[in-house]
Amino acid sequence: MSENSRRHFLKTLGIGTAAMAVGNSVFGGTGTGFSAKSYRNIMGANERINLSVIGLNGRGDSISGTIARLKDARIVSLCDVDKRTFAKVQNTLAKAGYEGQPKTEGDLRRVLEDKDVDAIYTATPDHWHAPLTIMGCQAGKHVYVEKPLSHNPHEGELAIAAARKYNRVVQMGAQRRSAPILTKGIQLLHEGVIGKVYLAKTWYTNARKATHLKPGNVPDWLDYDLWQGPAPRMAYKEGLIHYDWHWFWHWGTGEALNNGTHEVDVARWGLGVDYPVRVSSSGGRFHYQDDWETPDTQVVNLEYPGGLSITWEGRSSNGRRVEGRDRGLMFFGEKGSLDTGDDAFQIYDLNGKLIREEKQQGEGDAMAGRNTASPSLGLDTLHMVDFLDAIRNNRRPNCDVEIGHKSTVAMQLANISWRVGRDIHVDPSNGHIKNDKAAQKLWKREYHKGWEPKV
Repeated sequence: MSENSRRHFLKTLGIGTAAMAVGNSVFGGTGTGFSAKSYRNIMGANERINLSVIGLNGRGDSISGTIARLKDARIVSLCDVDKRTFAKVQNTLAKAGYEGQPKTEGDLRRVLEDKDVDAIYTATPDHWHAPLTIMGCQAGKHVYVEKPLSHNPHEGELAIAAARKYNRVVQMGAQRRSAPILTKGIQLLHEGVIGKVYLAKTWYTNARKATHLKPGNVPDWLDYDLWQGPAPRMAYKEGLIHYDWHWFWHWGTGEALNNGTHEVDVARWGLGVDYPVRVSSSGGRFHYQDDWETPDTQVVNLEYPGGLSITWEGRSSNGRRVEGRDRGLMFFGEKGSLDTGDDAFQIYDLNGKLIREEKQQGEGDAMAGRNTASPSLGLDTLHMVDFLDAIRNNRRPNCDVEIGHKSTVAMQLANISWRVGRDIHVDPSNGHIKNDKAAQKLWKREYHKGWEPKV
């Protein structure tokens, strides 16, 4: 981002932060004298960015409400392979004060053909993330894609190539990149508040239950063929859709990418690193004996050039907190440590004495909750505002596709290490695996004929 663009964003961020600090008033909350309709109409319709929301369960439903409250965005269509989702999201829009009736579409390819659509937001399953991002760029659409950027590293590289070739804004949903208080904490870290930083410790916990799949018939509300899309065809099983696909390599990427991407992205940001030199991962499916293929317990070590390291501990089925948090991040340096969440940071000396603390006013602790639809609800607004501002000003967003890829590939490499059962060595110039044919085979995947992503 150029210095002028950065100053412009910080100005925008300041306005957004002030708006969030006063609650719903800016967005037409009760008792303010402004309705959602009157606030959105401050800007002319020709200045608004038209979006289509693709993937409406969970995140898609939540983000629709977020977009509906923004004055400079308009949802022109809703898209999902599940026919049941449309009524639910239209109700969400109505509650947000949104007027009008977005079109509904069951096939995302029709959305990409729609000339009225300027940008797409996608919360599809992981195996769709990069292919749809590439397709969106090729169709001339800007793309906000939820994390992880891709199902496998090769797709991530293709997504970068597509964004650059077609000059599209691509934002990955790492909302913490747009968190004001976290941004300040990272800036202090870079200014040496705890001296040279050498280690970032991250974690995620939950209490997920067992998953048992069983053969079944495709329900009449689901276009299962399109749900599979680029993935090689497999028979439908009950229990897979709409969430537990995360735990199967054919479609998902496990907890490491489902949630670990968030903390590792911030850790990489704080340490100022790109690609690792060595990656190791241990763990397994220990808590239940069920159909999960991915680990429920996983410890990841990422070593970066210059003696810098990131660790991630994932416990999907044991919700015991670490440092009082469900998920979190700590930086360790020569002069002390810095703990950070979405809405606060604390600085400690080498003996663990608290010497400084700052909190975001008017915010709840987004990192402490387990709202799977929107774990960082307030930050969704700021991150979406950044995306729209990047489109309007033809700049790269806070979590540009290349930033998103570097954080995504770190955890993909960790999964590859776990799957082959050994450390893997990495070229720090591009993230590619060195001298390990078995691991290198997992850099890519097979695709259903005719669905291979190309740039």
